[in-house]
Amino acid sequence: MAVAPHPAATVVLLRDGRDGPEAYLQRRPAGMGFAGGLWVFPGGRVDEADRDPVVDARWSGPPPAAWAERLGLPVDQARGQVVAACRETLEEAGLLLATPAAGAEELAAARDALLAGAADFAELLARLGVRLDSGRLRYWAWWVTPEQEPRRYDTRFFLAGLPGDAAVTAHPAEAEGERWLPPGEAAADQSLPMLPPTRYTLRDLAAFGSVDAALAAGADRRVERILPVLDGAELVMPWRERYPLPAPLLEASESGRPGGSGGDEAGLETGGSGRPGGSGGTV
Repeated sequence: MAVAPHPAATVVLLRDGRDGPEAYLQRRPAGMGFAGGLWVFPGGRVDEADRDPVVDARWSGPPPAAWAERLGLPVDQARGQVVAACRETLEEAGLLLATPAAGAEELAAARDALLAGAADFAELLARLGVRLDSGRLRYWAWWVTPEQEPRRYDTRFFLAGLPGDAAVTAHPAEAEGERWLPPGEAAADQSLPMLPPTRYTLRDLAAFGSVDAALAAGADRRVERILPVLDGAELVMPWRERYPLPAPLLEASESGRPGGSGGDEAGLETGGSGRPGGSGGTV
């Protein structure tokens, strides 16, 4: 019997570059137990605290009930998805999707507190005097780990545009590299190892000439669940396309490194929070 997947959220950050939109990617440290060396989007598990309605007092944009309708989830689960998306973006990229914008020093301190487990997300919003801005997110994709896997994730993908005066910074515990790349270029570059949700999302975004165009498409985009099937060293997509497992995962499996053997190669999981008891990320 398949293990029930744990809910997770991933955010694709976009900005307008000189030649069109660019997407933000992070490279996981090669020595990480799972998916070391892969390029990923910021993301992670939905924690139980992310579903707490206390955050509604610090909420701006479409409310949890509206997100429940958009995601096809109960209100508490939809709230958890949006909060996890915003929380993980702060933890892993240093960007807070909130209004009004927080000061740089205050934001850095809030990020440290969140990663250290010294405060929860709603508490930090109140401390900063800001509101989570759910209107910055667009629902884009839905990927679920293959049923053969012992550790599974049910991941909702969101888009968010980078404000013109904002910056992102990878956390050293979570990434050993970061790049802004045109989606089409990143998707086509086989020297950048990725799991399929990352590459296929980039491939889809290559069709848009601006961040605004991608966000507009995400407003009413039809999203269907994608559940690949693991077949040896390949993942088979519902549309029958075969995707070889990335080389770093196969090498980890052959070397016997922790997390390198068995099911997790195809877990569609990426980065994750560095806070105590924190999530593994997802992509």
